[in-house]
Amino acid sequence: MSKQQLVSALEKRTSYPKKKVEALKSVQDLASKYDTIIVTKLFKVRAGQLMQLRKNYRNELVMVVAKNKIASLALRNAGIKNYDQFAPMLDGQNALIFTNMNPFKLYLSLEKGKVNLPARAGDVATDEIIVPAGNTGIPPGPVLSEFKEANVATRIESGSIYVSKDSVVARPGDVISPKLAGLLARLNLKPIKAGLSIFMASSGGLLLLQKDITIDLNQYRSDLVRAAAEAMSLALEAAYATPETLPALISKASRNALELAKESGFVTAENAESVLGFAESQAKVLLAIAKQKGFTESS
Repeated sequence: MSKQQLVSALEKRTSYPKKKVEALKSVQDLASKYDTIIVTKLFKVRAGQLMQLRKNYRNELVMVVAKNKIASLALRNAGIKNYDQFAPMLDGQNALIFTNMNPFKLYLSLEKGKVNLPARAGDVATDEIIVPAGNTGIPPGPVLSEFKEANVATRIESGSIYVSKDSVVARPGDVISPKLAGLLARLNLKPIKAGLSIFMASSGGLLLLQKDITIDLNQYRSDLVRAAAEAMSLALEAAYATPETLPALISKASRNALELAKESGFVTAENAESVLGFAESQAKVLLAIAKQKGFTESS
């Protein structure tokens, strides 16, 4: 039975369990009250992380775990603007977060709250997984074949397996095999980030998917620094005066004026030493050329 058929069947019933009615009303009221509705997946999320989020933002958000068909019907009744796009993507086990917070700010907070867990067979790599170079403390034996299958370069030294260099064994989106999970466990590596992630959000009538909300702060900072440097360079080339560019523009104009005076032989109290030194160096060059052509100082 499709999701739409389930919703239709629920609507046609003449009576409903009290808990479902209360859940429907609660979600509907919250959707009408708050500007932003966020869907987070509960895969590999610990109860303690949910409790901590509620504690940290007790006055800024409300989190509800509701069945998808109940949530879908409640959101439709609340009249959210992008219901037709939003509802079909309610799948799996979700938590709904209702808030007036900026979804990008909440994304960064959720990322900080994630923890690293050991990888299990079937897990999907959330980041690049690297086996670092160094002594593993594992004695040589059949396990060497697991290193080889994972393309990890090793050597035997002092009775232990050493990883010769940092080795990438999985990239984001790769499914962890049973052998790789076992190897990572032997190495005591916990490469899987677990915690609440924003799957999608409805904010201000816009539907935002995970890729729209994901922010790489390091890249964002790098982009801002580069943009500022390029803007400053352009402003200096165009001689565009602002409080930020004036010191550099005045310094550049002063250097250009001194260079022009030197080239033209225009002597002032400020540049006399430079102009005379430049004239002397030119005279020496001219004298050297004259000597090459057979002239002497007496001639």
